[in-house]
Amino acid sequence: MNFARFDLSESAYAVALMADQTPAWREVYGRILDELVRRHTTFWAAVDWLTQIGPDPRRSSYPREWIDTYLPKHLVGQYDVPGWVANGVEPWGLQVDPIGADGNLFFKGWLNLLMTLRGYVTGEDRRHEPFEVAGVGGTRFEWTHARLADWLVELWGRHPEGPHCENTKVWPYCLNAAGLGLDLFDSLYDTDRHQAWQRWSSETRGDYFGMEAGRVRWVTLYYDPLIRHKQTIGPSGGLANAIYLLPQDAAFAELLYQGAVGRAGWNDPSQPVRPTADPRFVALGRILAAEFGDDVTDRRLGRYAEEHFEPRRFGDDDGEFGWWFRLGEAWPRGQLSALMMMAEVGGRGAWSRLFRQPDLARSAEPTVEGVDFPVLGVGAARNDPARGVLDIEVYRGQESRAGAATTFRVSRLPNLADVRVRCDGQEHQRWRAVAAGTIEVETDVAGHRFEVVTMPWIRSRAPAPIQPSAAIPLGPSSGRVVQPRSVSLATGLEATAPLGCPCCA
Repeated sequence: MNFARFDLSESAYAVALMADQTPAWREVYGRILDELVRRHTTFWAAVDWLTQIGPDPRRSSYPREWIDTYLPKHLVGQYDVPGWVANGVEPWGLQVDPIGADGNLFFKGWLNLLMTLRGYVTGEDRRHEPFEVAGVGGTRFEWTHARLADWLVELWGRHPEGPHCENTKVWPYCLNAAGLGLDLFDSLYDTDRHQAWQRWSSETRGDYFGMEAGRVRWVTLYYDPLIRHKQTIGPSGGLANAIYLLPQDAAFAELLYQGAVGRAGWNDPSQPVRPTADPRFVALGRILAAEFGDDVTDRRLGRYAEEHFEPRRFGDDDGEFGWWFRLGEAWPRGQLSALMMMAEVGGRGAWSRLFRQPDLARSAEPTVEGVDFPVLGVGAARNDPARGVLDIEVYRGQESRAGAATTFRVSRLPNLADVRVRCDGQEHQRWRAVAAGTIEVETDVAGHRFEVVTMPWIRSRAPAPIQPSAAIPLGPSSGRVVQPRSVSLATGLEATAPLGCPCCA
């Protein structure tokens, strides 16, 4: 997991959960997700696939703990440890496109999930906008989100045991994450891509997860179909799978969760919470405990994190927050802090609802925008369609700017003639129309509750369609456009050359 792309993908989950807490204010979350997507197409996101060519030259000097946990015992010294992708080995040879390759599922599966979360939060359909991804040797390849999703489905069809991550390892963990991306893709765009994961999961679950008397006994870390070797770990390995399985198969995800929690003793108040080698597992436990309503485990792990994970504020005006995990480093760790953020956001069932009950109507409803964030923060922004009211709560984001004048806008208002604005329960006159369906509201940097009132409207049962985007497609900073090629996805794509007024006045 020690690659930059996992900082990108895992940071996206908490961002999407935050956006669901302020469904009528998404601009900052959309920008963050857009920039995460952009970085996921760069060299550093795919650095392992682009530089780890052939067998690992360190094979003969792996540390003992790697050998005991991660390697087939009969192939020690002749087999690559997880984390080495081995681009170029048989049976595929060197594949220079990190998306078009037969392997490298963890790169393209998580990219699809990241792009789909971006589409959900922003309400913009960018499926058919071209973007470029960095390839081996300075090459670049053009793709679209739609073709990426189709390619994942095609790979599943070619490899019924599951597409490979590292050559030649199949990781159920990666496959479950890739399936979750296809699940949300179907919800947004009314397609049927998720059936590829459903078929694979139903046909291979007994091979990849060991069950006995309704309990999880072991979990497959990876399977190598070329040598027919399955590397297994204990029930605690189910946590990493459960977070991705939960929205797709809640019952089985709970079995995995219970197996891991029972093994660790986290749900037993008579036992202390024992340290784990990797804080990731405590973070995953907190997320899943909140999802399943396991209050005992949630409280115990929450106390443990407060005592051992160094939560503290930092930065200008102490405006930032993170966890240091007693690592003695200058900044919070990306992946670990991102997972801890998930545990702090949303509450019971929030992660499942994001996928099972995505709020697709919100992109057509009144929306807050133009907030001077982080000077002014938004704690709530939610439409009540039956009342015809947009409820907004703002707060001081930066203490040094307290009381300063600022503004925000509300767009997608159905009829400006009917608009009224209240602030902290009083009529608020300091607003004006600035465009069709859009008003600008004056306020100060302080805590306030606004109600933007217009004529009541009732949500249709059918969700609003995801809107086509007017944004500039992802691409090289020079603006050079790579011409698309008519190349079958079976072989990937060819390479290309290298205001100080009070609120209620």
